[in-house]
Amino acid sequence: MSESEAGLRERLVDVGVELVAAEGVQALTLREIARRAGVSHGAPRRYFPTHLELLSAIARRGFVELADRATRAADDNGGPRARLAALAHAYLRFAVERRGMYELMFRHDLLKSGHLGLRDHSLPLFGRLVELVGRVRPDVDARLVGGALWANLHGVGQLWGWGSLQLAVGTQDFDRMVDAVLVVYLGPDET
Repeated sequence: MSESEAGLRERLVDVGVELVAAEGVQALTLREIARRAGVSHGAPRRYFPTHLELLSAIARRGFVELADRATRAADDNGGPRARLAALAHAYLRFAVERRGMYELMFRHDLLKSGHLGLRDHSLPLFGRLVELVGRVRPDVDARLVGGALWANLHGVGQLWGWGSLQLAVGTQDFDRMVDAVLVVYLGPDET
């Protein structure tokens, strides 16, 4: 692939990232991405033979950003519980701030397709979560509790994004919600 072809491929992904941020997953059509990139509607097919492959490339950017945010947050804190709390807060902040991207990243058809190895990008973050759960709670099956914690965080992210959780619990305090989830899975913070 020539440098100009690689540049166009990246521009298509860049446009997709911007489009999902501004208008959500439903706006990610090949035609709209091509129009905003200033190319013919058939041009994306030269670089992404299927719509799923283009969506996977866009989602991959989301996984890279999420992993970077979570890693920076977890690395900038003290003990395992503080690092796990920072990772959880970063994860949910991403879910709320990058709602369209978050929705795209966890679409089952993208993850199942195997395009660009999206599971290879999501599993290391889950592994980090499991490792920290194991350090905080050596008395439990860290993989199982980590999975339950992740599922709960994911649910909080979805419900918060829809506005349902704030209505149900009567708070707009996102951080309190995250802290409550952590107490359920890790027990009270005794520091």
